[in-house]
Amino acid sequence: MTGLDDVSPQPPSVLRVLVYSDDADTRRQVIGALGTRLDPGLPELSFLEVATGPMVFTQLDAGNVDVAILDGEAAPEGGLGIAKQMSDEYDPRPPTLVLIARSDDRWLADWSRADATAALPVDPIELPAALGDMLRGRSPQQPD
Repeated sequence: MTGLDDVSPQPPSVLRVLVYSDDADTRRQVIGALGTRLDPGLPELSFLEVATGPMVFTQLDAGNVDVAILDGEAAPEGGLGIAKQMSDEYDPRPPTLVLIARSDDRWLADWSRADATAALPVDPIELPAALGDMLRGRSPQQPD
């Protein structure tokens, strides 16, 4: 017997990834490092570039974000503070990865409740691995 009750939800075919940074070069580096497909087991990626904190929240409120990548070094609103505000104000909030310039700032990413971190400047190997692990629900590998 088949019916509507037997149909399980399909994963999205495209994930809308918000990339926030006040630096257009950082946004381009993120998008270039990720490409449109991390691997065949994950949905295709489409990108929404955002340069200001208020626009991040405008896009969240509009329902345009499946995943957020936030520049922790952005100014005047840093991605760590935005991640914390997202955690406080959105339930559920999209999976969130924060880019940090110093590994010593990892505690701030924990405070912000970000799901994952990656290094700034953008590492074209680390960033896709961190995002892929986050999307698959895996814990990121911590350096020794």
